[in-house]
Amino acid sequence: MAKQNQYFPSIVFHPGETLAEKLYEMDMGLNEFALRSGKPEKTIIAILRGQSSITPDMAVQFEDVTKIPANFWLNHQRSYDEFVARKKHLRVIEAAVPWAQKFPYTSMVNHGWLSAEEDPAAIAKAMLAFFSFSNHMVWEKYYVKRLLKVTFRISLEQMSDPYAISAWLRQGELQAAACASKVYSPKKLRDVLPKLKSLMCTNPPDLFTQLQAIFLRAGITLIHTPSLENVPILGATRWLHQVPLIQLASYYARNDVFWFTFFHELGHILYHGKKDIFLEQVTYADIDQMKEDEADAFATSWILSDADESAIIEMADFSHASIAACAEKYNTHPAIIVGRLQQKKLVSDAFASKYIQAIRFRQEVK
Repeated sequence: MAKQNQYFPSIVFHPGETLAEKLYEMDMGLNEFALRSGKPEKTIIAILRGQSSITPDMAVQFEDVTKIPANFWLNHQRSYDEFVARKKHLRVIEAAVPWAQKFPYTSMVNHGWLSAEEDPAAIAKAMLAFFSFSNHMVWEKYYVKRLLKVTFRISLEQMSDPYAISAWLRQGELQAAACASKVYSPKKLRDVLPKLKSLMCTNPPDLFTQLQAIFLRAGITLIHTPSLENVPILGATRWLHQVPLIQLASYYARNDVFWFTFFHELGHILYHGKKDIFLEQVTYADIDQMKEDEADAFATSWILSDADESAIIEMADFSHASIAACAEKYNTHPAIIVGRLQQKKLVSDAFASKYIQAIRFRQEVK
């Protein structure tokens, strides 16, 4: 994340000090200036003491008396007000340091999500900017209390590491903002399901790039967000600005797990509402098990149905030749079959490892 080149002066004086200097230069007393400018003496005293601001009305009237343009007084006041606000915000940042220390900052830097900083306050400031929050208390209101339910509808309160998970989800939002997809079409999504299964069977080197291109045409944003340490999340599905977003992690990036998760997320998009958020492989209070089961059933039906799995098991022939023949017969990838058999302890891990392949996540389509 690039730093912005901005200069903020270490100190800015209240325009009342400049006014006092000008009155001294003009050899004009407080009473006379108040009379000439048409303002009460107490108002001028408050300005000279730095206790009150110069308003646009005052600036125009001061211009007539001091011969200093009104925009000078207004710019001076604006600079001072910003200086005071930033000094106040420094205390907000200092208060956010303990909160920022709960995030996997090093991992986020290594992934290029944040710039490397050493000062705790600078890290806290960067973390607030990453989430687009003005103070750290907003994080709890947003991710735990769900005060903005139209945007984030589940609570991360019961999760093992809500800070890391929220960072992973937020990075997905930032990635999705850089993608431009067409209007979502359920029909287009259903039409490409056979093509998606074909890609599952062949597992081409540019698999993820092809998947993204297909989804963009169907009005779906598909992104890969690298996993953070100690966050076993496999993926997430939600709607952002009327566009369905599938966010996949690299945790367990083996092809059998990837494809089940992939079709599982598609099931959520096809069958469940725009107001839902689904997180995979993590436990959260708002989980809807019925909807999760429906998405599981959808995924199973596309990668290898329960009936096909039972037929394979009944054959009791788990040789390499048999696995290859079954993959062709049931139009799936051998790793899907072996992964199921491995779960049921019907083949060894060593046998399964010959079929399991890593998913290569390519750069997202922009």
